[in-house]
Amino acid sequence: MTDSASPAPADGPGAGGGATAEHGSEFRKEMGPWANFALGFTYLSPVVSTYTLFATALATGGPPMIWAFLLAGAGQFLVALVFGEIVAQFPIAGGVYPWARRLWGIRWAWMTGWVYMWALLVTITAVAYGAGPYIAILFGFEPTVHTTVLCTVALIVIAALINYAGTRALSKAAVIGFTAELVGALVVGVWLLSTHRFHGLGVVVDNFGTAGDGSYVPVFLAAAIIGFYQYYGFEACGDLAEEVARPGVVIPRAMRRTVYVGGAAATFTCLTLLLAVSDYKAVIAGKDTDPVVRVLFDALGEVGARMVMGVVLISFLSCTVSLQAAAGRLIYSYARDKMIAGHRLLRSFSYARAVPHHALLVAAVIPAVIAFGSLISEDALTKIVSFAILGIYGAFQMVVLAALRARLKGWRANGEFTLGRWGLLVNAAALAYGIFAIVNISWARNPDQPWYDNWIVLLCGGVVVGAGLLYMFATHHYGRGDAPAGDAIPERSRV
Repeated sequence: MTDSASPAPADGPGAGGGATAEHGSEFRKEMGPWANFALGFTYLSPVVSTYTLFATALATGGPPMIWAFLLAGAGQFLVALVFGEIVAQFPIAGGVYPWARRLWGIRWAWMTGWVYMWALLVTITAVAYGAGPYIAILFGFEPTVHTTVLCTVALIVIAALINYAGTRALSKAAVIGFTAELVGALVVGVWLLSTHRFHGLGVVVDNFGTAGDGSYVPVFLAAAIIGFYQYYGFEACGDLAEEVARPGVVIPRAMRRTVYVGGAAATFTCLTLLLAVSDYKAVIAGKDTDPVVRVLFDALGEVGARMVMGVVLISFLSCTVSLQAAAGRLIYSYARDKMIAGHRLLRSFSYARAVPHHALLVAAVIPAVIAFGSLISEDALTKIVSFAILGIYGAFQMVVLAALRARLKGWRANGEFTLGRWGLLVNAAALAYGIFAIVNISWARNPDQPWYDNWIVLLCGGVVVGAGLLYMFATHHYGRGDAPAGDAIPERSRV
């Protein structure tokens, strides 16, 4: 059989973006409930987030930084509840973009999709970039900035090939990644607790001087980036809504499960590493810049540590695969509604494999370009991660705000999962948390740096939003498609 690749039909639900998981979709329902959960789990990836930012968070805030997992987990669980209601009613590929479209309208949806798209593309780079040092250790070469970038691009390419193989291959990769990551985290964690523990639980309330003579709150909020980076990925369950049977039941459940299972695994992983670090002050002073690797080699020996590196690499790869899958579906959904230049090409669909192949190509090429661009910046990883978090949280809150606005105008969720009378309260609390998180992520904390470097995360966010507004009003792509928009709000309440 040949790989038939052609544009989506010009009319009908598939082209107009009104496609749902029930009818009118080019995708095939080849993803089961556990694979959908595994997709969200591997995107959220407790190993990736913890191993990537453990040293930074510990050096900034000391052991109490672990409480950031509880703070971010509680806030993002509220967001997951809101998203669960929305996807149950609108199970459309692409996630936050079509949700914003149905809840508010075309312009708001266009900007939501734009912000989320760039955030996803940068997050792909951030995850693959974080794997670089572990790849170097696994294969025994010296990690440098240049080798890290090359490893980043290699991981992105491998992830793209897995995605090109189709939904079944994606499901298998997600389940394998989930199993390897969860079992690996538990085995390594139990081993560290049993054989390499230097501290008691009391260290989680001792900042070891990171606050100096001032309040610990600002220090904790700076270190909390590890928690904010941990708790997103659950929305990926909804990005593939047209590939899941009974999405109104399966996806909200998978989102919630992703948050509390992934969060518990991340907290456990972080705790076992914390108790295994022998000298916190060396990390805080910058003398021990990679405590994770040192702990693993000290506790497991070279052979054992390299085996763990292999499991860690599987976690990074499966996370990258899940991110690319989400980004590809978003770009395809965007193009299917004629919302962006090149939409005829980007909505092309490989019917043999049931994947949007050109959209997936974009989800590989742009992150690779960003990886090479990181060569011009010092501390590239932290800045890439910070911008990725800001973009994801920004797009999330655009949907949360759209849902709150729709509720106040009369929308009542009527899918298979609803919050009932608690919907308005949960929605408002989710928005409050999101605004707090965005302010904290954007806050400048290094007055000794040049202003443009100190505010680089917010500046990058401003550039993305500004460029999006200019593009949107210059091209008017947002008005070219005929997909439903704003129909969640009762007609009498629309403005």
